[in-house]
Amino acid sequence: MTQHVVSTKTLIKSTIAATIIAAVVFVCFILPAEYNIDPTHIGHELGLTALAHLDDESIPVAKDTAITEQGQQVIEVMVPAGTGIEYKFQMNQYDKMTYEWLTDGEPLYFDLHGEPEGDTTGYFESYAIATLSEMKGSFTSPFTGSHGWYWKNTNNKPVSIQLIVSGQYTAIGLK
Repeated sequence: MTQHVVSTKTLIKSTIAATIIAAVVFVCFILPAEYNIDPTHIGHELGLTALAHLDDESIPVAKDTAITEQGQQVIEVMVPAGTGIEYKFQMNQYDKMTYEWLTDGEPLYFDLHGEPEGDTTGYFESYAIATLSEMKGSFTSPFTGSHGWYWKNTNNKPVSIQLIVSGQYTAIGLK
């Protein structure tokens, strides 16, 4: 009988490789699925962050009373020439908003996005990015935090926006 002896060098390499693989699996798959922490954004792309919310749905939690169903609200926003502005709303996770916005004819670059409450890393999630003069739609907040639009006016004159919203939110306003 011959015995196969593994060298210390091979054992160390195998241990290091296993540790690296375990760290990658933990960061890319376990953190997003269990804790909704997704630094690589791979968990979101694979739909794993939704798994972190499954346990939350079985526990009844009182909604923040500051955010209630709003009737239709019309907001006038002026975007100065050559600058950008943000208009935000505070929303709880799974709150819904319908919206329509239109300019006085000039197209604007925009980014409809949200920022998680309490996040200090600067993370934000974009829902729609384009250059348009109007848009209509609805969305459901994937997390509690501020959600809204960044509009950038590259024109040489101010552009007026009429924003019409309804749903579950508290208006924060210009940021």
